[in-house]
Amino acid sequence: MNVTLAVKQYISKMIEISGPGMKVLLMDKETTSIVSVVYTQSEILQKEVYLFERIDSQNRDNMKHLKAICFLRPTKENVEHLIQELRRPKYSVYFIYFSNVISKSEIKALAEADEQEVVAEVQGRSWEPSMLARCTQGLTSVLLALKKCPMIRYQLSSDMSKRLAESVKQIITKEYELFDFRKTEVPPLLLILDRSDDAITPLLNQWTYQAMVHELLGLNNNRIDLSRVPGISKDLREVVLSAENDEFYANNLYLNFGEIGTNIKNLMEDFQKKKPKGQQKLESISDMKAFVDNYPQFKKMSGTVSKHVTVVGELSRLVSERQLMEVSEVEQELACQNDHSSAQQNVRRLLQNPRVSELDAVRLVMLYALRYERHSSSILSSLMDELSRRGVSERHRRMVQAAVEYGGKRIRGSDLITPTDAVSITKQFFKGLKGVENVYTQHQPLLHDTLDQMIKGRLKDSQFPYLGASSLRDRPQDILVFMIGGATYEEALTVYNLNRSTPGVRIVLGGSNIHNTKSFLEEVMSATGPSSSSNRAHGGGFHSSRR
Repeated sequence: MNVTLAVKQYISKMIEISGPGMKVLLMDKETTSIVSVVYTQSEILQKEVYLFERIDSQNRDNMKHLKAICFLRPTKENVEHLIQELRRPKYSVYFIYFSNVISKSEIKALAEADEQEVVAEVQGRSWEPSMLARCTQGLTSVLLALKKCPMIRYQLSSDMSKRLAESVKQIITKEYELFDFRKTEVPPLLLILDRSDDAITPLLNQWTYQAMVHELLGLNNNRIDLSRVPGISKDLREVVLSAENDEFYANNLYLNFGEIGTNIKNLMEDFQKKKPKGQQKLESISDMKAFVDNYPQFKKMSGTVSKHVTVVGELSRLVSERQLMEVSEVEQELACQNDHSSAQQNVRRLLQNPRVSELDAVRLVMLYALRYERHSSSILSSLMDELSRRGVSERHRRMVQAAVEYGGKRIRGSDLITPTDAVSITKQFFKGLKGVENVYTQHQPLLHDTLDQMIKGRLKDSQFPYLGASSLRDRPQDILVFMIGGATYEEALTVYNLNRSTPGVRIVLGGSNIHNTKSFLEEVMSATGPSSSSNRAHGGGFHSSRR
């Protein structure tokens, strides 16, 4: 219980996060006293901090070769000084830390002042101890079950990723006898990522079977609640979709909606051929025996057919009712292209369409806000007015700003959105199900690029460092990915395709949740709300994409 040591470690971490290079420590009157108590000048000089300045000093020189680490109390005066500093920055980049909680309105004011985009880091969301423990337990349990003692890499831009990596490593070190598995030529690798680095993927409508079911109907422990489906029979009000016990589902998990329609038709035709004839005669013992032998198989097939016909039928109804083909096309344009003029026209057009649901209207505005966050001609305020005119609830409207706070440009450590025009767009044509014409599916999750670079040995240590001194020289073979804040079924599809296309590499995807849009928006509101540090990454279980 050493407070001086705790403060010293906190300041050391601030300096460490800023990386190598010459630095200036920008403080106020009180934090200057704090730093002087825990550090001698010679000690802090060893950490490449060569200059100490007060935020309220008017006579500071421009020194663009220095990085600024701001350690301030969250007072109105300090926030105002910092706003003026960011409008006319004297240093190359700013890492901002407050000694206590700062309001969201003040963070917004700082963001608006940062017109030159010099802020690299603002102290943000953090683990609540019980949630960190839960995720650590879930991860270490999976590692023990798989008999893996991995090297660990984490997303540098996420303090939560580093904290979880350190927590897992601590357990492995403490319980080294449990993790003393047979050594492999290439050690396994655990990669810890943060959902906030890619807030776009969970907001997109999906077009593969498993992902569509979760997005439109909701999958909870392989169960689907169909009780609200019009005219549903009693025995189909809740159905189970398990790849372990349902061959049709296992074979169609990652197929697109059009292909599912064709396969449902084939399943029905096969069922009709095998269906016992109404006038079937049971004249001999052998006839009776054949009927009894085939009856369980027929009954199972009958249940499979009725279940999937019902599920696909309801998906088709929702796609038509909510005009999801048109909505999805604009979503894909927002996620993958850089045509602001076309995007704003299409979003506005759909917002004025009464058949577009409130959820779909809000997610379109969220995608626009994330995509064109810093665009000089942004019409975000106009789109927000459009949501109000539609009668969209205040809570849903608040989610737009919350999404930017959660995964906007300031938060992301990666180049999620590359501002290059897509000259040629590949269209996937879905055939076989009436009403399905063409759907844009050009979006790929950020996870695809991250894993692709890792497999090729090109993933930058500066962005995804190893925990500890060791690093992997050979191509990884066993990769476990854990997404703080939850993964998606689109990312599960990415992992499935990489496993198929990369012989010798086995990837398992896990996360603190498996999101659809609704659950992701709850995560966003929880993480950006007043008590965000205690709500982030709730759950902590491990869900995997193993197929």
